[in-house]
Amino acid sequence: MNIFKKLEQFVAKTFKTTIEIFFEALKMSPNAQGYVSGSVTELLLKNKLEVEGFEVKRIKEKWEGRKHPNHYGDFYFRRPNEFWFVLESKGVKSNSEKWHKLYNYNNLRNFLYTHRDKIDWIIPAKPAEPQIINWLKAELPELSEKTPDLYEYEEVDKYVLPKRETAKSKAIASLKNFSREEIQDKIHKRLDYVMSKVRILETHFVSGVSTSNERTQATPRKDEFNLISIDIFLRYSEHKFLFANPKQLASSGDDENHLQQNYIMGFIFPQPNGELKINLSEEWTDNFKEAFNSLSSEEAINEKDMQVDNRNLNVEE
Repeated sequence: MNIFKKLEQFVAKTFKTTIEIFFEALKMSPNAQGYVSGSVTELLLKNKLEVEGFEVKRIKEKWEGRKHPNHYGDFYFRRPNEFWFVLESKGVKSNSEKWHKLYNYNNLRNFLYTHRDKIDWIIPAKPAEPQIINWLKAELPELSEKTPDLYEYEEVDKYVLPKRETAKSKAIASLKNFSREEIQDKIHKRLDYVMSKVRILETHFVSGVSTSNERTQATPRKDEFNLISIDIFLRYSEHKFLFANPKQLASSGDDENHLQQNYIMGFIFPQPNGELKINLSEEWTDNFKEAFNSLSSEEAINEKDMQVDNRNLNVEE
């Protein structure tokens, strides 16, 4: 039985409908696509670790009883016959460039300067700002200090023009007659231009707060899992995983036992030959064994506390 026949039977059995209806429903639901995307990431991650010689087991989502505070990841993993650890799987922040308003020249220039330690084409022994300005001139010539800033529709709509004209008031005045959709289109086109030369790799750790998970804020505690995996496919040409030990990441300013919500892991710089060059901060690696070597047996979980999800991940014929 070929894969398309398997898919047709799976959809008929699980959703009681046809492939065509299933496909249309998936296209019209970003939430459904997100769930499927997450499942694809987890399955590819599991396969990767197993190819590298690790034993991997899925952690139950619906925990029996109160969930163990150190088992809040997606997988248990270990080298055969050694200690078990917990791995959390996440993706990159999907709207990072838009969130930081990198479609505006000064925002982009300042962002690159702030994170200059993560950029390999910046020579540390020389002043960073002139290097960044020269790079912007060479790589993004249509975006300069003279390019009017763009603003979201809500800000344009509510803005009261001052008596004395400023660069901001002039830019907003030029957007006043455009609809929400037209302004969004301008922003997206500018973002596409910027992202043709630089893309941001940023985490997005958001978690619920309750007495059962022992969190003091809406981000994970550093001891909830042993390693973090970030799939960067939203900014890369394929599913690619970056790893870090949460104990090596900067703590939240409100609670040193918690992670921050966002970390700038690094950048992707598309090259003229089509290559996507990745620049990372020192806390992150694409080598899982390197990340694994940062762990010690004292951090391993107790095997008797494990709750394994034994559901079959494969579609049965």
